[in-house]
Amino acid sequence: MNRAKAAEVAARALGVRLQVVEARGPADFDRAFSDMTRARAGALIVLGGSMFFNERRRLVDLAAKNRLPVVYTQREFVDAGGLLAYGANIADMYRRAVTFVDKILKGAKPADLPFEQPVKFELVINLKTAKALGLTIPPSILLRADQVIE
Repeated sequence: MNRAKAAEVAARALGVRLQVVEARGPADFDRAFSDMTRARAGALIVLGGSMFFNERRRLVDLAAKNRLPVVYTQREFVDAGGLLAYGANIADMYRRAVTFVDKILKGAKPADLPFEQPVKFELVINLKTAKALGLTIPPSILLRADQVIE
């Protein structure tokens, strides 16, 4: 199941109305944020991808300008001023990939190696951004965070 479909299934289960807003390129960002503002979106989830990652500062700035809470999949968005990130720990995934490279260099056939899903996820919260949006992050969430930026 792709990420957008998984988000739709989760939203339905939670009784949340989900509106998918596509941006095929950076030129679509302003229109996408205008669409979300017009639809009175309560929050945004950026599902990831290299285009979004490369444009993370612009996305974070647009979210702040439109006073829209955003959840990202990578911590670098929060380091750039975004509100919250929850996703696979990329550094851990690279470390795990090294073990596969080692096995291949020692003669293992790539097709014989098991497929692995990410096993370490991280939650990063930016309290400065939360305060700017007028949000209070519950203590129970802060306790679960891997990092809190103050």
